[in-house]
Amino acid sequence: MNLDAFVDKIVDEILDAPTRCIGPKCNWCWVCPDCRTEIVKSIVGNGAHRVGAGPNLGPIHDDLARQIDHTLLKPEATEKEVVKLCEEAVQYGFASVCVNPCWVRLCRDLLQSSGVLTCTVIGFPLGATSCESKVFETQKAIEHGADEIDMVVNVGKLKSKDYDYVERDIRAVVETAGSQAIVKVILETCLLTDDEKIISSLMSKRAGAAFVKTSTGFNKGGATLGDVALMRKVVGSELGVKASGGVRDLEGAREMVNAGASRIGASAGIKIVST
Repeated sequence: MNLDAFVDKIVDEILDAPTRCIGPKCNWCWVCPDCRTEIVKSIVGNGAHRVGAGPNLGPIHDDLARQIDHTLLKPEATEKEVVKLCEEAVQYGFASVCVNPCWVRLCRDLLQSSGVLTCTVIGFPLGATSCESKVFETQKAIEHGADEIDMVVNVGKLKSKDYDYVERDIRAVVETAGSQAIVKVILETCLLTDDEKIISSLMSKRAGAAFVKTSTGFNKGGATLGDVALMRKVVGSELGVKASGGVRDLEGAREMVNAGASRIGASAGIKIVST
């Protein structure tokens, strides 16, 4: 079976999957809260610190702060603003700060021993740089102290159906990061069809990424509940799903978690956790 036929088969299987509970205690249907909540409680009780969950999980009793990447990616961000970002992340206990590569070393120094990670972006915001450029950026980011890498998928290659290139591009960053940093793949979902969201999620999983992420926040749309749920359904519980772009309040953040997000990228993190 050639690659196009394989992808078509996977897409058809996912889109034709059940959208309602198929029976008592089904633990894979993604939409039945009764079938999932107790299982998740058991997993957490056995020591898990983060659980990727499908939509309509049921009541969420979580510390949202530990699921938020406190984000400042605007090009005009100053050193003073980055320092403040780090101070806020420590104060509120956010998962990480997400900054442009030039600020990684500063954040690493400010966040040492705080428990807050340093995240940066690669190939940002277009994803259209060469694979070699992304690898070089990743190498430098890790040298400067990055714990997490958010790379932008090559949207043009994806839409050209050059799936081999897309997977190699992701895999090159993942292999460069190695055990020193996890990789989240930004799909820029506002530019993609559902089929392309599914394919790029599958490619990210095959290439060894730790997360798939909705958006850069620099294009025409951000995270939607439907996109988060679809991405979660494709990657299952093996990968994280990061909802980024347009999450501005507590209600929106909880809706994203209920839809399957295990991480939230937001510049409004303080508003979310202080509501």
